[in-house]
Amino acid sequence: MKTNSRIALVTGGQRGLGLETCAALGRLGYTVLLTSAILSSGRAAAKSLAKHGSEVYFHQLDVTSAAGVTQIKHFVRQEFGRLDVLVNNAGVLLDEGKSILRVPAQTFQKVLDINTFGALRMCQAFLPLMLRQDYGRIVNLASGRGQLCGEDIGEYAPAYSMSKTAVNALTVMFSHAAAGTNVLVNSVCPGWCRTQMGGPHAPRSARKGAETIVWLATLPDGGPSGGFFRDKEQIPW
Repeated sequence: MKTNSRIALVTGGQRGLGLETCAALGRLGYTVLLTSAILSSGRAAAKSLAKHGSEVYFHQLDVTSAAGVTQIKHFVRQEFGRLDVLVNNAGVLLDEGKSILRVPAQTFQKVLDINTFGALRMCQAFLPLMLRQDYGRIVNLASGRGQLCGEDIGEYAPAYSMSKTAVNALTVMFSHAAAGTNVLVNSVCPGWCRTQMGGPHAPRSARKGAETIVWLATLPDGGPSGGFFRDKEQIPW
């Protein structure tokens, strides 16, 4: 499966923003590894994109599983020899509209395990590979709901908001770990999009939300690192 094209891995790629990101990168000529914890929908999504001419492959991945992350790291190294782009998109929203006074600690643990520690595991697995090749683009899916400077951090979904604030912290830390190299690490707020998580009344499409994800995934050498972006513009933490 060796290829001369850029290699991109997208977590949670079976629907919504993840699927749109896979599709867009495929159209740009990237070889895309679409991953999902759900075997049936992930495989179907990759097959659908491949029918339209994109070089898209499926690999099952549960980002909460350390063994699963290790396995896909070995798979990527064996099959491709490198990874150029990592999009940490996998995430859940389990406490929408609930007060922090009523969200149990177990819910925080579950949301953080997927949204935050999933990204941590993936960055720890693949950043060293990117550093060795002196090329990489890591895009972490955050949210305006996690902005410490904002008004919505505690009023919408406390566990989700906390997880996204922590994702931004990871972005800063990993960007420092890659300082002085051609590995760029950034966070993105895609905006409120019409996805399974965002619901049918969101003002923007998943394709629109994926635009900044793809922009960060394809940044030229010397591009920004350690920032938080919405609509291709840097926003405050």
